[in-house]
Amino acid sequence: MRSTGGFHGRRIQKTGGSTFIVSLPKSWVTARGLGAGDVLFFTPRADGTLTVYAGATPGADAERRVVEVTNEMEEEHLFRRLIAEYIAGYPLLEIRTPGRMSPRTREVVRNFAQRMIGPEILEETAESVVLQDVVGQNPLPIPSILRREHQMVRAMQTDAMAAFRARDPSIARDVIERDWEVDRLHWFLEKQVTSALRDGRILASLDLTLPDCSTFLLASRVLERIADHAVRIAGTVAILGREPTPPKLVGALDRMAERAAAGLVAALESLDSRDIDRANEVIDAAEELTRERDQILRELASKRGRLAVGLAYVLESLERAAFYASDLAEIAINRAVETPARTEEGTTPPAKSGAAAAG
Repeated sequence: MRSTGGFHGRRIQKTGGSTFIVSLPKSWVTARGLGAGDVLFFTPRADGTLTVYAGATPGADAERRVVEVTNEMEEEHLFRRLIAEYIAGYPLLEIRTPGRMSPRTREVVRNFAQRMIGPEILEETAESVVLQDVVGQNPLPIPSILRREHQMVRAMQTDAMAAFRARDPSIARDVIERDWEVDRLHWFLEKQVTSALRDGRILASLDLTLPDCSTFLLASRVLERIADHAVRIAGTVAILGREPTPPKLVGALDRMAERAAAGLVAALESLDSRDIDRANEVIDAAEELTRERDQILRELASKRGRLAVGLAYVLESLERAAFYASDLAEIAINRAVETPARTEEGTTPPAKSGAAAAG
């Protein structure tokens, strides 16, 4: 046996004709109150490792987290605290105040439960509210959550530009309200990743590796940021009002929006296919977009007042969206190197060169 830095090495031994056995560290066995005859459970993981559990799935569903808050907390501060507790992934969350919970605090908790995916009010007392995660241990596949986020963000980008062109406050408000849907999907994905990192059984059920979880979490954060910039573009409707915009500038911004949206689509496809060449094309396109931005800035230099302010906001948000797509492409390259795509036979195909891609 070897033991180094907390890692215990054991030689595989063979008994009988075809059975392999490995001994367990005594300290691990005694710390869990185990003995001869007790049953262990094994979970193979997607990265090739094997996780050992003492007994069948322990009562994770019975975990209860008590959160002490005060009625004097700022509403935003309380809401952020509840989001952090939600992401931590406890099945039961009890929010408690010293003495009677104020109507204002209770309303923040109820609003939080309505906005998140999973929490439902289980019980209420004068001093507390208990939330239960009704989603449980069978979450939606993380790649599916990411695809849904992309669909919503893409629609928000399109509608934000439609609101800008038409100066339509109703479309702008709809874009702003939908930002919450993207946020709740991002927080839900973050919760699932956190739970998977804490419990190997959840990771195994997701059929993902730890690098996969990290990759999808980073990609989700990028999508959430792009949604924020769609909201910012929609917000320029109130700034611009009915101020006429030169058609030449509107056309230039429209083209920039289309390129930013196309870059996002390509970045996500390269993330899924692990296509390094296509990811590099997204990054190059984002850098080329800066030249178009400079041309628009020269046009804006002659404008004044709220027209100049509103158009500058739109321009900056479109540029940021393009570079966030570039960030996503870099994540795709990292993933392609970390876990190359495999063929149906399970072998890694040769990397595509520029010449091969052109052919």
